[in-house]
Amino acid sequence: MQVSRLSDITHSLAQRGLDGEFGRATVPAGVTIDELMDTSGLSEEMACAHAIRFIAQSAPLRILPGERIVGSATFREAICHQVPIWGKASVSHTTLGFGKALRLGYKGLRAQIDERLKRGGLDEKGVDLLQAMLLCLDAAAMWHRRHIEALEELVADSSGGGSPTGLSGPPRTGYERVLANLRNVPENPPASFAEAVQSLWFMYAFQRLCGNWSGLGRLDEMLGPYLKADLASGATTLDEAREDLAHFWIKGTEWIGGLEAYYGGDAQHYQNVVLGGVDAEGNEVTNEVTYLVLDIIEELGISDYPVAVRLNARSPERLLRRIAEVQRRGGGIVSVYNEDVVIAALCKFGYPPKIARRYTNDGCWETLIPGETCFSYVPFDTLLCLQSALGMNPAPPEGDGVRALESAPTDGHDNGHEPLYATFDDLYGAFRRELAAAVDAVQRGADGFADGGTAPPIVSLMIDDCIERGRGYYDRGPRYVVQAPHAGGLANAADSLLAIRKLVYEDNLLTLPDLVGILRGNWEGREDLRQRVLRRFDFYGNDDAEADAMVRRIFDDYTEMVAGVKERSGVLRPAGLSTFGREIIWREHRKASADGHREGEFLATNFSPSPGAERNGPTAALRSYCNMDFTRLPNIGTLELKLSPSLVDSDADTEAIVSLLRAFVTLGGCYLNIDMVSRETLLDAQARPELHRALAVRISGWSARFVTLDRDWQDMIIGRTEHWT
Repeated sequence: MQVSRLSDITHSLAQRGLDGEFGRATVPAGVTIDELMDTSGLSEEMACAHAIRFIAQSAPLRILPGERIVGSATFREAICHQVPIWGKASVSHTTLGFGKALRLGYKGLRAQIDERLKRGGLDEKGVDLLQAMLLCLDAAAMWHRRHIEALEELVADSSGGGSPTGLSGPPRTGYERVLANLRNVPENPPASFAEAVQSLWFMYAFQRLCGNWSGLGRLDEMLGPYLKADLASGATTLDEAREDLAHFWIKGTEWIGGLEAYYGGDAQHYQNVVLGGVDAEGNEVTNEVTYLVLDIIEELGISDYPVAVRLNARSPERLLRRIAEVQRRGGGIVSVYNEDVVIAALCKFGYPPKIARRYTNDGCWETLIPGETCFSYVPFDTLLCLQSALGMNPAPPEGDGVRALESAPTDGHDNGHEPLYATFDDLYGAFRRELAAAVDAVQRGADGFADGGTAPPIVSLMIDDCIERGRGYYDRGPRYVVQAPHAGGLANAADSLLAIRKLVYEDNLLTLPDLVGILRGNWEGREDLRQRVLRRFDFYGNDDAEADAMVRRIFDDYTEMVAGVKERSGVLRPAGLSTFGREIIWREHRKASADGHREGEFLATNFSPSPGAERNGPTAALRSYCNMDFTRLPNIGTLELKLSPSLVDSDADTEAIVSLLRAFVTLGGCYLNIDMVSRETLLDAQARPELHRALAVRISGWSARFVTLDRDWQDMIIGRTEHWT
């Protein structure tokens, strides 16, 4: 049954956003900073700050009748990951310090900069950066002033009659309310929940207008205290607060339709929200804002803010049930962390407990400390490591972290020739050396990460300790500089090793050179053997002891290798597991695999089982995944489950999802996404996209409207195993 709590005007605005009206209204800036002023002699940071000043002066404003918050990123370059007017790349894969900025207001940040300049001890570069930050704050104030003036004009020009949109409610009253909530913020700390929602959005929207794609962070922790105070005083109601927050959610749709869709869909802007879990002191954060967000997702189905809820062994039963009820509606919008494991992993890595408990993510799901971290990750393919050990000489994908594989050790064989390994342990040893070479290549590349680069100073403004050090986001200013190695392909590498051990070393069905020859020939003429492999073995994802032990062996070796260099050259290196859609481009470089797959097939995503390998249901897949010790993996690896909607037709079925969530926590998983969508629905959406424009599916760290994905991405989603029992 469709839930209806929100007003008609809220639903109307949401539909307009989802239809792409606001995105299509974005415009190019049409000018560069060098056309506007002489930048010779200016640092890159100062030139960017001047560009941001021009952005604030010239970006079109959009204030709509009936909306409860204002501020829109209307320059099209921002959708392309560029700073408009400056014309250079912006920043993503981070979460800025919005919580601190909300508490202090821009005035507090300005005071912090002034105090640091007065204290002295900065070099010329540091003084220049802080002055560029002040110019960015002046620009933000200018953008704010333009909105105030525009709202004052709208109030003056509006009659007290009906809305020009044909919806109920006088526009003058609405404009007056927005104006009242915006006057004080974000220059000053908010005095109410409505002001806090407006302030947070206005700061976030200005970052977006300047092209930066930050995660939002722990929304309920930031906004919950304001709502609690207003509810206690009678200043607002839950219904009113829900409407305010729903308009925040509608703002997240403002780039839909702004460009031709990316290969990975039109919602890939890293606007992640984290809910629930404990605060720095270990107290539960979950509050009324948590539940309002889940209400809004359930009712509006807006997927542009992927939501991750932090669960633990003490999470409220009400929270588990609401997550399950929202997940029943599909879209993969809500995923879950097991924070008991994640915090333990971060502490083992070296973060103090009070810091580790504050974790959020980078806009996907890789963990970081918000407002303090410059983050990046480097992916590589472990299946290529195995195929290199087998002498199949795969070429690593351009731009990934495995370029050094071409010079990796080749003990026991020469690439391109027949491998000679007398025992399985000899083969595994060669694979392990290839894996070590790939990890070492990533580690060597990380040594120079964020060492002297330039980032927009408006980003550095909201990251500790950039002000104190007088250094920017890409210049070792942040408290934590992190580049995480990320291994992909573990499921298929492990399944292939299991098949080789059985076929060659235990059953003696054929020699290793014979098997490698079959793989080089892409299984041509040996369909009987390929089908035997696919049918005979219970690979990873079936709660099979042998299969899971092989995955665990690689997992433990990989995490041990990465842990050998936790920090070097000022860069932290936490291990992670991911593919983030690279299983699509990696098809071009992978050969046929010993676990029964031909060249060009879609293989496992992230740390999920290989498509089609799961035969024993979602609980078995979860048990296989949870067989790992995720305290060894501080940058996380995710399991994705696609459940048939037919499984959850009743309230009793909702309890089954709740039980799955409990098991995920109890068994020691770290990150889980459950998507409810049938193969038939996806195929129909592929054939008739006009009927499924809002259908959302989870990709990795983000949700995407299925019809905006390109054909390869759609086929990859369709190919995921759908669980019926």
